[in-house]
Amino acid sequence: MHDHRRLGRELDLFDTDPLMGAGLPYWLPDGAAVRHALESYVRESERRAGYRHVHSPVLGKRELYEISGHWEHYSEDMFPPMDLGGEQVVLRPSLCPHHALIYRSRARSYRELPLRLAELGGMYRAELSGVLGGLTRVRSIQLNDAHIFCSLEQVAEEARGALALIRRAYEAMGIEAARYRLSLPGAGGKYVTDPAMWQRAGALLVEVLEAEGIPYEAQEGEAAFYGPKIDVQIADGAGREATLSTVQVDFHQPARFDLNYIGADGAKHRPVMVHRAVIGSVERAVAHLIEVHGGAFPAWLAPVQVAVLPVSDAELPQAEALVRRCVEAGLRAEVAAPVQGTLGARIRAARLVPYQAVIGPAEAAGDQVSVRLRDGRRPAALPAAELIARVGAVVDAQGAELWP
Repeated sequence: MHDHRRLGRELDLFDTDPLMGAGLPYWLPDGAAVRHALESYVRESERRAGYRHVHSPVLGKRELYEISGHWEHYSEDMFPPMDLGGEQVVLRPSLCPHHALIYRSRARSYRELPLRLAELGGMYRAELSGVLGGLTRVRSIQLNDAHIFCSLEQVAEEARGALALIRRAYEAMGIEAARYRLSLPGAGGKYVTDPAMWQRAGALLVEVLEAEGIPYEAQEGEAAFYGPKIDVQIADGAGREATLSTVQVDFHQPARFDLNYIGADGAKHRPVMVHRAVIGSVERAVAHLIEVHGGAFPAWLAPVQVAVLPVSDAELPQAEALVRRCVEAGLRAEVAAPVQGTLGARIRAARLVPYQAVIGPAEAAGDQVSVRLRDGRRPAALPAAELIARVGAVVDAQGAELWP
């Protein structure tokens, strides 16, 4: 494992500035490329799984969070209200109240359920300075969030579907879960007081974990204030754990917002709200990817996927043309020109790039490239068009394989 804070700065992925403030990192171009690739993956994965994407504001009236229960149970982690036109507005600490309002924006029928609403949205948490660190604990969070509104009979199947999305995402990212945790309420006033609700929601999650054959550990005091959850834990090189992905069952907020749908019997029924995050916080996900891969990301995530290295200035036009062809094919490619140093120095500088395409006089004459893979392999020279096709196929597959 690597320290993502050190490596992230060395590789020009992200940085901070005291004028922006603690816990507010900014993304540099290469880091933004990783982030955008990850966001594109999760959006497409959700789309194929039947999710509908929405956008909602990062601000909400204080009253919204009073209704949801955040103000009573979570306000110490929220930023103070701002007075605006005679109202108090708050930077949201969570997306679920906004999605509850989207659900109740019109009448719903049982035929629409399950209704899966997803959003890659910003939220803000007033983390104490002492716990802030790199990308793992920040105050401005981009969350891969979703809320599934469904009948009680659909909860288990939706939770299983969410766990399947999480497992596929981890395989694509080349990471592993350290363990699965069933997070239950603990003592104190942090949690909604409704023993029957907690028992019912917890039993549903246990049913899902056992049906999937997933070993888990129950832990009190780690639940959300409104319901229990399955937390997918990851670990850094020192063995420190953090939660990356979650699946939660919530009976509380549908009641608070008076959500309902018309059933097949013509009567009103209360939906259940399943919260789930496949990659959770984008910041924490990228931090873990940096630490696991040491900057040598899977090809589909790499900031630069193809480094084109002309042996001399004479091959520079062919190198620039190859980069243009790569970009037109949807790949991230750059020229490492002779002005940047000797060929050996440029090869070493591009050691984390999955594919290096070397163009000498012979290659330039035949529209070919000599290929160097990041893992040290050197396939035979091949036509430039074939390189683009092969790399494109690997990137499109979104897996860990480097060469088909």
